Amino acid sequence: MPKKKADKRHPILAAIDFSPHSEAVLLWAADAARRYAVPLLVLHVVHDLAAAPGYYSTKKGRLRRLEESAKDMMETCLRRFDKKYPEVELSRVAEPMQVIGLPVNRILEMAEKTGAGQIVIGSQGRTGLPHFLLGSKAERVVQLSPIPVTIVKSKQSTKGLA
Repeated sequence: MPKKKADKRHPILAAIDFSPHSEAVLLWAADAARRYAVPLLVLHVVHDLAAAPGYYSTKKGRLRRLEESAKDMMETCLRRFDKKYPEVELSRVAEPMQVIGLPVNRILEMAEKTGAGQIVIGSQGRTGLPHFLLGSKAERVVQLSPIPVTIVKSKQSTKGLA
C-alpha cells in the first residue's frame, strides 16, 4: 500500500511510553503540529492486559489497575512537559488518548481511526542481539503504516517525564 502524505486536514499522532524518548517525541510533534496547523493527539498504549496482569504496586503499597496508573502517568507527563517547556503549551494544544492492547497494532489502529496524517514515535535505539530478540516497535510501525512515520531519538541521559 503506498504511503499517504501528511496534509493540513489530518492530525499528528504522537505515541509515547513515558520513557526519556517521549520528551523528544512530544517536542518534535508539538512543533510539527504548530507548523502545519493541525491537531496533536498524544497516545499511550497500555500493554495488553492478557499479557501482563492488570495491577501496579504504588509507593503506598496499594495495588492499582494498569489503566488508572497509566492515566495518572499521562497527566504527570504532560504537566511536567508544560513545566519544562511552557512556551509549547502542550496541555492546551494536545489531546491525550489512552488505549489498551499491543502497542504496534493499537498505534496503527488509532492512526487510522483518527485520520492521522503522520505518526511520531520514539526509538530505544537497540542494536545487535537485543534488537534481534526484542524487535523494534518503531520499526514495525514504519513497516506497516500507510502514512508517514517519524522516529525521534533522544539522548539516553535525559530523564523521562512520568
